[in-house]
Amino acid sequence: MIAIRRARAADAEAIGAIHVATWRGAYAGILPDSYLAGLSAGRQAAGWRRMVTAPPPGHATFVAVATGPDSPDGATPTVVGFASGGRARNGTREAGEVETLYLLDDFRERGVGRRLMRAVAAHLNAIGCRSVMLWVLKENPTRWFYQHLGGRPVAEQTTRFAGQPVVQLGLLWEPIGVLLAATAPTTNQ
Repeated sequence: MIAIRRARAADAEAIGAIHVATWRGAYAGILPDSYLAGLSAGRQAAGWRRMVTAPPPGHATFVAVATGPDSPDGATPTVVGFASGGRARNGTREAGEVETLYLLDDFRERGVGRRLMRAVAAHLNAIGCRSVMLWVLKENPTRWFYQHLGGRPVAEQTTRFAGQPVVQLGLLWEPIGVLLAATAPTTNQ
């Protein structure tokens, strides 16, 4: 069974490890190998611990926890993914932003990412956001997931990351109900 809940400080180590593992998988060949090799789960965990214990106003982080037979060891509850978001970093108070969504490979295509997106969207809706934006690297092969959920490409920008230019694609769900409908629970949950 996979449960979605708000992240706790005790989840920071797992979040940091997932962050590093997913970046190394998703961004191989997109970001410099030396940068990806230098990522530190410990440094990421420290940052996530701060984000979970003292988040900016309106920000929330959610985790996907596998239990029982879905747990990697079959017994211990294990964090297998996370997502975060809050008010848009460069928008109005009514605009929300999904800042992160990372999921271990073994838990993809099982509805977990969709459920994490719904948790963030529901949170944003509850704090008064009427639209949701997300930035994804244009070369990221998982960008199809966001488009499948109804995210419309509305912006493209080049930014420097790890010393090299990369193109980001901005996706928008407006109104926020588009994302809530696309991530509505199914009978399998």
